Amino acid sequence: MLLEKELGLTENSYYEASVRRPPDSPPLQGRAVADVCVVGAGYSGLSAALELALHGYSVVLLEARRIGWGASGRNGGQVIVGFAAEGTIEAQLPAADARRAWDISVEGLHLLRSRIADNGIDCDYQPGYLTLAVSARKARALEKWVAHVDGHYGYALRWIGPERIGEWIASRRFVAGAYDPDSGHLHPLKFCFGLADAARAAGVRVHEHSPVKRIARGAQPVVKTPEGEVDCRFVVLAGNVYLNEYGDTVAPEIGGRIMPVGTYMVATEAMDRERSDALIRGRAAASDTNFVLDYFRPSADHRLLFGAGDSYSAATPRKLVDKMRRQMLGVFPQLDDLEIEYAWGGFVDITMNRAPDFGRSGANVYYLQGFSGHGLALTGMAGKLVAEAIRGQAERFDLFARIGHLPFPGGALMRTPALVLGMLYFRLRDLLG
Repeated sequence: MLLEKELGLTENSYYEASVRRPPDSPPLQGRAVADVCVVGAGYSGLSAALELALHGYSVVLLEARRIGWGASGRNGGQVIVGFAAEGTIEAQLPAADARRAWDISVEGLHLLRSRIADNGIDCDYQPGYLTLAVSARKARALEKWVAHVDGHYGYALRWIGPERIGEWIASRRFVAGAYDPDSGHLHPLKFCFGLADAARAAGVRVHEHSPVKRIARGAQPVVKTPEGEVDCRFVVLAGNVYLNEYGDTVAPEIGGRIMPVGTYMVATEAMDRERSDALIRGRAAASDTNFVLDYFRPSADHRLLFGAGDSYSAATPRKLVDKMRRQMLGVFPQLDDLEIEYAWGGFVDITMNRAPDFGRSGANVYYLQGFSGHGLALTGMAGKLVAEAIRGQAERFDLFARIGHLPFPGGALMRTPALVLGMLYFRLRDLLG
């Protein structure tokens, strides 16, 4: 089970070590009645619950473990515009609709910042994001993409050529880059807790340690947990890779369209402010453009937070800290004297085509999944769009629901080995430049 595989990975998380968790909400017991039952207390579930409550709907939110226990509490903290696969969206949707989808992602950046401001969420938000190329070929591709998003979407990025890249990052690994002042980074678990506080303040009833075992479908769905049930008019499924964790009884029709991918991070010991500031101009977040990418950023307390690679085998890499340290020093060899104080990881969800997967299962069960590494900003908009759809304004939600998705081949037994082989291919491509 994914939850069991992850237990050891969550024990040395910098994010968990740098927050004080509020007391857990009680599990659901007995019968509850609500307009909407939301399943999953990560960003998308919390966002949907908050939006619906602000518009007068009664909402019960069920979480199998604790708020932010999954990817929402362990990710790289990078708040990024766009999608993991703009090309997929452009291939499937008319140009005007692809532009609307992009604009929704931009709105997601602004929604996140407004929620931070409106709800007083202290989550160390820092603007600025660098996309970096490690070779001349990748630099040409990145420059072409910068021109594309400017020409097609009216979204201006600052191109950084080889002659200027040293002014932006203290690393010889990169030959060029692009700077986005509108994207940024934050402490993901603090942000998640802030969303939960805002949802509770709006009237959402939150129940942790309440895994959903089954949904009785119909005009009035009943969502069943081990000790209770929720009678409702609508259901929002926002559990991602954990939705069918306890068996294919919740939504088996959508589980095969996403794949759990392990991601891992380390945090160095704290540096002095001057040394931390010298690594990346403006304390921006950064990632390279490799298929199996490195991503990194400074923390508010002057550590380097570094993530590298993915595991498609659902198994933690051997000697994880040593491996991650080597990756980090490949980017910043000047940090060789620093100890790694934290190392953690967990599973995120990807779709076959890397595009987000939003839709309906029947008339009154909605689902949000497949953020594919671009979830921090897009999850907020996903929650807003599903709330609009439940309120009868489904145009923007249906824009994403039109994106086609295929299940991973071979079912649960074959999709992992097939993707492991695929990842070996892409790693080889990255190494060959």
